[in-house]
Formats: sequence, C-alpha cells, structure tokens
Amino acid sequence: MPQPVHIRDARLTQYLRLFSSVFSLPQWKYFVTVLLGLLHCDERRSLSALLRHVVAGVTIFGVCHFMRVAPWSVEQLTAVRQAHFYEQMAPVVAAAHLELRVQQPRRRGRRKRTVVTGYLILDDSTHAKRYARAQEGLGRHYSSTEKEVVNGHSLFQSVYLLAGRVLPLTPRLYRRKETCEAEGLPFASKIDLAYQEVTTFTPPPDTHTHLLIDAWYTARRIWRAALARGWDVTAGLKSNRVMRRIKSDGTQQWLTVQEYAASLRAEDFQAVVWPTEAGDKVVYAHLVQTWVRKLGPCQVLIVKPAPDAGPEQTRYWVTSRLEDTLEQVVGHAAQRWDIEVLFADFKELVGGDHYQLRSAQGIVRFWALGWCLIQFLDEVRADHYRRTGERLTLGQAREQIRAAHKKGLVDWIIDQVQTGATRAEIHQALEPAMRL
Repeated sequence: MPQPVHIRDARLTQYLRLFSSVFSLPQWKYFVTVLLGLLHCDERRSLSALLRHVVAGVTIFGVCHFMRVAPWSVEQLTAVRQAHFYEQMAPVVAAAHLELRVQQPRRRGRRKRTVVTGYLILDDSTHAKRYARAQEGLGRHYSSTEKEVVNGHSLFQSVYLLAGRVLPLTPRLYRRKETCEAEGLPFASKIDLAYQEVTTFTPPPDTHTHLLIDAWYTARRIWRAALARGWDVTAGLKSNRVMRRIKSDGTQQWLTVQEYAASLRAEDFQAVVWPTEAGDKVVYAHLVQTWVRKLGPCQVLIVKPAPDAGPEQTRYWVTSRLEDTLEQVVGHAAQRWDIEVLFADFKELVGGDHYQLRSAQGIVRFWALGWCLIQFLDEVRADHYRRTGERLTLGQAREQIRAAHKKGLVDWIIDQVQTGATRAEIHQALEPAMRL
C-alpha cells in the first residue's frame, strides 16, 4: 500500500527537518517524496516506481525537474549531513577519550595523549547500464562483481567511519578521458578525485584520521598528501610494487612484493584473526618493515588463506604506521571492507544503480539522496544498539521504520472510519502519486 507523506515515523520527520535550509518550500515536498519512495519501494527505483509507493500531490514531471535542474546543491546537502553527524559524535568522542584516560596506567608526569581514530575510506563502484545510450557520463568501466568491463557509470565515493558510525560524503561521477572529450568537459582522473578528497576533508574535532584505500589509489601523490596532514595510511598494494629487502650480510636488494612473498617459508606466516561483519576468520599473515619505492618507509603486510597458498590467493597491504603490531595492521586493513558492504547495501536497499535519469546532475543527485537515506538508517541502528545492545543491519533498520509507517497508516485508517469517512473517501485519500 502506498505511504502517505504526512504519516511518518517521528525519527524520520526530525531527520528530514535538518535539510529545510537546503530546499525551498516547493522543492521540499519532492525531497520528502523521493526519500519515502526510496524507503518503501522494493522494485527497480525508477522515478515512476517511487511515485507508485507514495501518496503525495506531485507529478512525474515535477520530480524529473527536481532531480535534473531545480536549484539545490548536493554539496550543501552533504554539509548539513556532515555537521549533523559531527554534532552527534561529539559526546561519543569525548566519552572515548575519557575511557582511554581511565585505562592509562598511573605514572608520574604528564598523561599520554589519547587518540580516537576515524577512518576515511575511498573507493569506486561501477553501475552497469548495458543498454543505455542517451545517459550522460557513460563509459566502459571494470565491474568487480561481474568480473568484466561493462558499459555504465563509475561512482567515486568516500566514506568516514567513526566509532561504528557511517558518514557517506559527496558522491562524484568519474568519467573516462574519452567521455570527457565527447561531452566537452575537463578530465579528472580517479587519483585527482582522491587527492581532492584527501586535501579538503575536515575530520571531527579531537580525532585522528586514518586513510584506507585499495591498490588503485596507492600513489605517491595520495600517500604524501595524507602524511602531510598528519594522517596515517593503510592501502592495498599491487603485486608488482617494488620494495627493499636487507639481506643478512647487510646488502640491499630491490624486488617486487610478489617475489618477496615467494621467498618466504610457511613458518614465516603467523595465524591471525581477520575481523569481518559475518564473523572473524583466520588468515595467515607476514609483516615486514621496509621501504616501498615511491612511498618511503612503511610496513608491508602479506596475507594468505593458508601458509602454502599460491600467489593468486595472496593479498598485499602497506601501512605508514611503523610501530604497529601484526594484529593492529590487520585490524586497520580489515576496516576497508566496510565500504564494500556499504556499496552492496546502497545498491540493494535504495537501488543506487536503478536510476533511469539521463543527465549527469540528475544521476549524482539520485546518489546523494540515496546516501542521505543510508545515513538515516545508520542512525536508526545506532539508536537501537544504544537502547537494546542488539546490532541491526541497515536492512533491518529499514524494516523497523517501514513497520512504524505501516502501524501509523493503520491507525490513520481507523481514525478516518471512526470520524465517519466512507470507503470511497479513504481509497481516494490513499491514491498513489502515480498509478500503474
């Protein structure tokens, strides 16, 4: 049954009010309509499908105009979400510092400075559009899920993680060089986008930032930009990257990390727990302090599912944290998987790749509204955990809000019947914004 826009969970209503400065009054109803549609729609999230799941006084033309050309800013939407997130996390950060100070052993002199770490994760995701021809920004991109190059769009996304909470930042559309030339736009590589994010991101006060990236973004420019800001970096490493090994006689040898891994024996690897959302798993890892060409002094982490596993099953990581133990480096590297889970939730729960919009601005706005809803669902599950100690997935948080809306709708229908409304009047009041 379509959801009336005036029957909303109180938590969602309070969250939506945060963005009153972003949208004009005429735009506001479309913002609420789209978010409610994303929340309740289980089919492909075309704009017409969203309107079939919402009772609102809007038209498909109005929603298209809102998504394509209406004068509102994705950057301003992100700024409001970010300020709200930082306000929520301030007492959490203060409590974490207090707990760390309590845990410090008593000794003479000044207390050791406590550190609360947030993770900035950069990654991209391919949204396949095999048969699309008229959409802006289309290009040939490699899809890790389909294991091949496909026609579609590439979403460049940064996500900030702090104390188990998630803040998706501004989504960006990456265009290949030939796509930019065809559309008459300046080209910006993925490294350019990552550099811009690293140099402009402002973390919450009283926190330390740890940058997590995959092997595609492990470039000197990104590495040095992060270190210049006093951040730590943990990154994936391609097997052909060159590292330095000090031999037993003191001489130096330069070899690829894959060649170094092949020279290790099974007993050089140590069993260690790799934390995952599905549960901890045991992997075998080797950590060495070295010098990687173009990166400088660092530690290289080599991970295998078994000590005798071959090179095709071996993964490599590099970290700027020279004093960390093997378990600590593994713990940091495992955090990067959170963005892969978030991308999967983004596509499944809000149909992040279901859009049928033609303009690049409309596509980026669709992504931005989807991430806006994801942040709200993360708030719901965080609040549920604080009250009950039970951890929810984003999907379970969505079902909790939908159940509250269903209850509110039933209560509204009962109230209408009790006040003398006829069956026809109730049916008319529940007509979706767009019929099948």
